Amino acid sequence: MRDQPEYSEAALEDGRLLFARDINFMLSVVSLDKLPPAALPEVCFAGRSNVGKSSLINAVTGRKGLARASNTPGRTRELNYFNIDDRLHVVDLPGYGYARASKTDIARWTKLTRAFLRGRANLRRVFVLIDSRHGLKPNDFELFDMLDEAAVTYQIILTKTDKLKKGELAKVLTKTQTSIAKRPAAFPVIISTSSEKKTGIDLLRAEIATLALPA
Repeated sequence: MRDQPEYSEAALEDGRLLFARDINFMLSVVSLDKLPPAALPEVCFAGRSNVGKSSLINAVTGRKGLARASNTPGRTRELNYFNIDDRLHVVDLPGYGYARASKTDIARWTKLTRAFLRGRANLRRVFVLIDSRHGLKPNDFELFDMLDEAAVTYQIILTKTDKLKKGELAKVLTKTQTSIAKRPAAFPVIISTSSEKKTGIDLLRAEIATLALPA
């Protein structure tokens, strides 16, 4: 298995251009009635707490402080919306799993996230971030089950691959691919990334660009 999927030069350039244009934080949503109109395609980033969502969003957009990165798991507590050149909305979802918060707050975030994922008609893809050092965990499979049931396409993005020893990435990719092979809503292409080393960022941009409105 290849460590990375292949994209054409044209696709890579489309991705570069999309994120070279205007990118703005829009709003933070704490209830479904506050969601913006479903006028543009949307993609969202989901993953366990401390998987590196904010860092990856900053790397993809090329804006260091766009999403608030933190070493504290569970910092993202709303649905954070970003407008990409009026062609696409990117949504940063609250992390699932461990978070330094009350059970009431965690239950509220979980309910909001699940309702959003099930009911957003213009949601084109859920990018599910998996820490490459730890692989898939039970709460990841719970998310996959829900997305399969709701027929919402999701794609796995491996994070922090620069932390792996030589040869480990191929094993992680093979195991992950096998785990999702028969899942109906799983997108078959897995992208390996490192926000620190910028590995795979151009590939993820190219993939996201296929889901945006034409320029």
